Amino acid sequence: MMPGGATSAAGHYLGVMKIMRLFAAAAVIAGVVLTAAGPATVTGLLPYFTIQSNVGYGIFAAWAAFRGRDTPPALKGAVTLYVAITGLVYHLVLANPASGFAMGPVHRALPEAVGNQLLHTVVPLMAVLDWLLFDPRGRFRRRHALYWLAFPLGYLAFALIRGLVVGRYPYPFIDVTELGYGGVSVSSAGFAVAFWILGLLFVAIDRWGGRLRRRPVPEQRTPEASLREVAGGSTSSARHAAAREAPGGGTT
Repeated sequence: MMPGGATSAAGHYLGVMKIMRLFAAAAVIAGVVLTAAGPATVTGLLPYFTIQSNVGYGIFAAWAAFRGRDTPPALKGAVTLYVAITGLVYHLVLANPASGFAMGPVHRALPEAVGNQLLHTVVPLMAVLDWLLFDPRGRFRRRHALYWLAFPLGYLAFALIRGLVVGRYPYPFIDVTELGYGGVSVSSAGFAVAFWILGLLFVAIDRWGGRLRRRPVPEQRTPEASLREVAGGSTSSARHAAAREAPGGGTT
């Protein structure tokens, strides 16, 4: 049986994990609703990778809140990676004038601006923190980094086919009307390699953390334990000496 203190600590740990995951799911809902308060509608937002990755993570977080730490590692890594990609691409590319693919200054009303930050900053950070704080280490494999490319590549195909139909593309780095198919191929290949490397970084952190957790911890010896060991050793020595002095106790 676990000591009362350990049981209480485990209960608090699981409680914090559940609250964080439910909050992340609520943040996704709030982000989508507030973003839809602007010019875009909910259905108009669906073609964006931001919305798809956030909704996917929100569903997973709500489900995982009641599963504890028992979640499929490849699936957890996938939804975490996709929403992390959303945050990184937004801040490093779309909102960065030096990237060459910035979407320009966008004037948003307060509700839409809050929703934008929830989806591009708060949820990605919470997803990564959840993985770092609560998941067991050593569960990812290098092949997962390749498997995790399936959704981004599938999304690329979806966005290009949809663009042919509606004449619009959700992001400037896959805008065929501006870059042509050659330019889109180059930018897509670059992003695919970057996403693969990010996936490998996830795997490396997972494995490195696992090794740290498996590292043996030196036993902490108290003064009382040392005294007991010395006393026990003295008693044992006295017994051996008495046995040797007893008749027939010696060796021939």
